[in-house]
Amino acid sequence: MKKYNLSEIMHKAWKLYRKGAAAFAECLHRAWNSAKAQPINAQRIEEAQQAAGITEPVNTWAGWKAAGYMVEHSAKALFQTVLIHSSRGDGQTYRASFFGASQVKPLEAL
Repeated sequence: MKKYNLSEIMHKAWKLYRKGAAAFAECLHRAWNSAKAQPINAQRIEEAQQAAGITEPVNTWAGWKAAGYMVEHSAKALFQTVLIHSSRGDGQTYRASFFGASQVKPLEAL
């Protein structure tokens, strides 16, 4: 049996609902889909990273930005993989590009 963090799922559902994304039932559905897609996406990323022979930490452009880093200009993605776009709740997929830690620099404090 899979274990899900129910508190985290409800928190995400309320966050989506407060944004005005949809009715609460739809937001809860999207939050559950997100929780179910998370381990699948993590496995796909790990497999693609191993296939590309990359050992350094990787993240998407948005992931690095959220972590306080900026991807260097003209940096090419190390690899791409297909992930489940869980926030829409429809199971659609998208191709995500990943950049390595050697391709980023810390954001400058303004």
